[in-house]
Amino acid sequence: MKKIIILFLILAVSVFATITNEEASQKLIDSITPIVDIRTPGEWKETGLLKRAIPIMLFDEKGNYDLKVFLDKLNKVVDTTKPFAIICRTGSRTKILAEFLSKKLKYKVINLKSGMKYASFIHLPIIPYK
Repeated sequence: MKKIIILFLILAVSVFATITNEEASQKLIDSITPIVDIRTPGEWKETGLLKRAIPIMLFDEKGNYDLKVFLDKLNKVVDTTKPFAIICRTGSRTKILAEFLSKKLKYKVINLKSGMKYASFIHLPIIPYK
């Protein structure tokens, strides 16, 4: 009976998505949670990066992507066994990516749902991209 209960709990945990949808905040910036900015280099140059953000492009300017390259870079700089946040301009790209990372790879993802537009609006610290 114990084995059945343990198996059920393991299966239940693997079924549930581990996405947290929240807005960018000073609390998140002050935490140790990694923040990955998936926008394009042009966007990083135009608006800067949220303080502590790690730039790793997913979609290029034409909407193309190379998921393997993105995941290779992500896994080199982020411990994906722990929660990490992702941000884009408005949250539309991160919504798609968060679903995939959570459901397919079982990553614990924090989707910064209103993106850099919101972060800029509430005057979070943004640094220039070089």
